[in-house]
Amino acid sequence: MEMTGSQMVIEALRNENVEVVFGYPGGAIMNVYDEVYKQKYFTHILSRHEQAAVHAADGYARASGNVGVAFVTSGPGFTNAVTGIATAYMDSIPMVIISGQVPITMIGTDAFQEIDAVGISRPCVKHNYLVRHVSELPRILKEAFYIARTGRPGPVHVDLPKDVTAQLGTFEYPQEIAMQTYKPTYKGNVRQIKKAVEAIAAAKRPILYLGGGIISAGASELVREFAKVTGIPAVETLMARGALRYDDPLLLGMLGMHGSYAANMGMSEADLMIAFGPRFDDRVTGKLSEFAKHAKIIHVDIDPSSIGKLVDVDYPIVGDMKNVLEAMLPRAKEEIKSEKYQNWRDLLARYNEIHPLGYEDSNEVIKPQWAIQRVGELLGDKAVISTDVGQHQMWAAQFYPFTYPRQWVTSGGLGTMGFGMPAAMGAKWAQKEQISINITGDGSILMNIQELMTAVENKIPVINIILNNNFLGMVRQWQTFFYDKRYSSTDLQMQPDFVKLVEAFGGFGRRVETKEEFDKALEEAIASKTVAMIDVKVNRLENVLPMVPSGGTLYNMMLEYKD
Repeated sequence: MEMTGSQMVIEALRNENVEVVFGYPGGAIMNVYDEVYKQKYFTHILSRHEQAAVHAADGYARASGNVGVAFVTSGPGFTNAVTGIATAYMDSIPMVIISGQVPITMIGTDAFQEIDAVGISRPCVKHNYLVRHVSELPRILKEAFYIARTGRPGPVHVDLPKDVTAQLGTFEYPQEIAMQTYKPTYKGNVRQIKKAVEAIAAAKRPILYLGGGIISAGASELVREFAKVTGIPAVETLMARGALRYDDPLLLGMLGMHGSYAANMGMSEADLMIAFGPRFDDRVTGKLSEFAKHAKIIHVDIDPSSIGKLVDVDYPIVGDMKNVLEAMLPRAKEEIKSEKYQNWRDLLARYNEIHPLGYEDSNEVIKPQWAIQRVGELLGDKAVISTDVGQHQMWAAQFYPFTYPRQWVTSGGLGTMGFGMPAAMGAKWAQKEQISINITGDGSILMNIQELMTAVENKIPVINIILNNNFLGMVRQWQTFFYDKRYSSTDLQMQPDFVKLVEAFGGFGRRVETKEEFDKALEEAIASKTVAMIDVKVNRLENVLPMVPSGGTLYNMMLEYKD
């Protein structure tokens, strides 16, 4: 078929079964947008900022497991998008970002809205392309989707010069991709799997260390079965919330800087760590030389560069999580006796009794932890939960009752403020029957506040619950603990009226100061069927605990703060 480069973009998305694209037009990508206007294969959502477009595509990818797609123009359009791309890269989220570029003949001339997009994106993408001729565009687009979703997922950037979008060429979309330099390993080494199961059977204090790779691989059901069969206690990283049900008796909770006492102590005292898909992030490990120093390590990951990158591994297994677990389970059923670990489970249960995850509730002021728990009580598995970054994010990870994978949408590795609302829009598009909740703070919500207009225009009923303490709460907490309460640039007492603000955009707003008001406001927000803001006045100086100071050891947690 003869068609222009712009038409090829549309046809490629049609072939990839793309249902939604988030984006913002501009001069260099105008030809593509002209074809977007003519097509009926997918919905295009106009964001009000390029960063938000990429975050929305990211939220859609996290909540659906499909590749998220975003369009941006050249120059500032692309530089605005970089934060969203880096956010997806750090958390291994499959995305294709197509950016407009000045014509090939003008590259390098400092033309209007020219930027070296490929050079800028290189450190924060899985792969990128500068398309030089329309003849290579079908192959590049096919490779982009293939690379984004296979192996360890990640964002792929395609930089598309304006003259290429106007060139005529033959569209032959490849059915299969074979790349000489990119061949992910999907099946784990049988000998290594055998050794790993033997090591588990011989261990006295094993622990399952569950990472985001489980969610990416769609391996949660197999992990749940593996835990049940073996009876091995489990801890989750921030990115793995929902891998096990919140009420699974084997789940010790989240581990790391703000992990539970039982989870951190369990990791510190284990003699064998079975790591399914984590990347040993510094917020989890604390001081590396002290992290699980008594444990032998089994590490399963599809990315060989992740294994042994930060810690020495005794049993490395490279492969797709589902394939590896399918191979491990029959052996585990035969060789591993659950009752052998009863004393270990009893000890960890005792740790949970000594220092359970909790907070001191109040009837005089709403505690932020209570608000999150209350949303869980009222909505449970009917909601998909997105967050921004800060104290509210950690409280959500600690206290929301997650029951299924992809119920949790948050920026982990990059920690991007402003992620929550656009990501919640993408998550709502992916899980249309669910109630999309964005738990945010009064600092984060202002970073992409313009997306209220996007949500109203496109009838995306995201409910933003602002845990409003008039502080940049997490930075304030560190200033309290480590900077002698010098609250440098963190006091946000000068803030807008969030109710009037959301109403100005055409949404629904309520201010809440009591528990009774909270329940009513949430009910009304759901009934409004539009974007909503619930401005919850919470205790200003509440801290996220437990806490492991940066570079500290997991077994030396701050369990309380006394002024």
